[in-house]
Amino acid sequence: MRAWLLLLLSIGFNVAALGNPPAVAGGTVRKHLVYFRDKTGTPFSTTRPDAFLSARALQRRSRQQIPVSSRDLPVAPAYVAQVRAVPGVQLWYTSRWFNAAVISCDSATLAQVQALPIIRSAETLNRKPQAGSRPALRPALPQKQSTQSRRADYGLAFAQAAQLDAVTMHDAGFKGEGMQIAVFDAGFPSVDQLEAFKPLFSEKRVASTFNFVDKTKTVFERDAHGTSVLSALAANTPGFFVGTAPQATYHLCITEDASSEHPVEEMNWLIAAEYADSAGVDIISSSLGYTTFDEPSIDHTYPDLNGRTTIGTRAATMAARVGMVVLNSAGNDGDKPWRYIDVPADADSVIAVGAVDSLGVRAGFSSVGPTADGRIKPDLMAMGYLAAVIRPSGVAVRGNGTSYACPVLAGMVAGLWQSSPGLSAQQVIETLKRSGSQAANPDNERGYGIPNFVRAYELANPGKPLSLPGKATGLLVYPNPTASNELFLTIPEELLLKNLRVRVYDSRGALVLDRTMFNNSPKMQVRTGVLARGTYTCTVSSNGVRRTARFVRL
Repeated sequence: MRAWLLLLLSIGFNVAALGNPPAVAGGTVRKHLVYFRDKTGTPFSTTRPDAFLSARALQRRSRQQIPVSSRDLPVAPAYVAQVRAVPGVQLWYTSRWFNAAVISCDSATLAQVQALPIIRSAETLNRKPQAGSRPALRPALPQKQSTQSRRADYGLAFAQAAQLDAVTMHDAGFKGEGMQIAVFDAGFPSVDQLEAFKPLFSEKRVASTFNFVDKTKTVFERDAHGTSVLSALAANTPGFFVGTAPQATYHLCITEDASSEHPVEEMNWLIAAEYADSAGVDIISSSLGYTTFDEPSIDHTYPDLNGRTTIGTRAATMAARVGMVVLNSAGNDGDKPWRYIDVPADADSVIAVGAVDSLGVRAGFSSVGPTADGRIKPDLMAMGYLAAVIRPSGVAVRGNGTSYACPVLAGMVAGLWQSSPGLSAQQVIETLKRSGSQAANPDNERGYGIPNFVRAYELANPGKPLSLPGKATGLLVYPNPTASNELFLTIPEELLLKNLRVRVYDSRGALVLDRTMFNNSPKMQVRTGVLARGTYTCTVSSNGVRRTARFVRL
């Protein structure tokens, strides 16, 4: 209980007042972010970080040699008390990283707060649209359609896992055990009731829940988007649906109010990220993005996408700096006048995830880069076109959106980090990029391409082959899809130390490669020369034993 209270207090929770409505003053009450001038007089110290960070958070930093700095210190309690003492102020949260507080009050009360000598500046986080202004350009919910399930264990979710080689990852025993993932979204209705999520609760792998919109612990409500997003990660009903991190531990956070769009939601994202840091989370999966608001005058512009301007982007950058791997959906505006990625996907050192289909072809709606300061975005791709998710009704369906590509990849990231715990968060990201299908030629439509678990594992563990205990594996081609003129093959045991005939056929059945090679390793490299884009079949045979695998050339 003490640890939980410390986490609440470290981000400015008034435990006794959870869910209380904002104080009502004479004018229109809005939320504001007020920045303090300093942290003078704080009783907290970097030499005693256990007073505001959990043991797990400190262990994560220690592994990566990330020191606790003054920016991590909670806001000075005396400063908070002065703000609270102003009549008409309701304190919602405080921010360690921004040295700020979120308050609600009217404009006259805000002027009194700003007059305090401890306040540096303030900005309003939610404004109502002017009369006659255009409605917010909110992304439409992804279109969904029911389909028949396939592949016995994974059901509809097989293709999206196999594309990243997460199926092999699971076979090798890496399903997210011991990893903690925070999911930021708009609601998780029915998650506490559906069969696909029952292992989360029976195995006590929901570490915490918090609704940062309403300031309550209740998250199994509001918008259904989060339920679908979580299913791509955490669902675990073999024979029906298996996500990419079915054994990870989860923190479920509502930061998005789906009924409106205001910068306060970016502030919610920040507070949730600080909370995740305090709790010792390893990975943040955020299928949220911000460019337009209910008040058009405060919309983000392309120059804002420079990795250092917006609240959400600054928050994501800080989350990355303290050793978490942050993944954020790139956005669904690639086929609209605003083509670019959303906030906070423009942040440096985070993974902006774009969407492809099952063959690795970029979805037209997937937002593109570069950032305003010229960095490549998106960073990586995963299946977000006709991706499999579960609705609150319990039905498995297919849907479109980078919102789904993000958790699919986040689950693979959990398994990779589990398999290679010596990596820092930034080394995880760099390894994933190096394993990507277009690592040699990244661009602003597909970034570094589709990452591959086996390839990433081998890059992180040179000379240490991936072990698949108890599995007689078939032929594996990676990375898949590929933009390279060479294939990497994982050879099954029954074909080791033999003269192998390697043949590649195109989609029409025409033979495009026929080569005989002696193999003395479970891994083999085959130069194919330039192949046209399309789907190919690779066969490896010797003395009547034949194994086949398909791959896609981009």
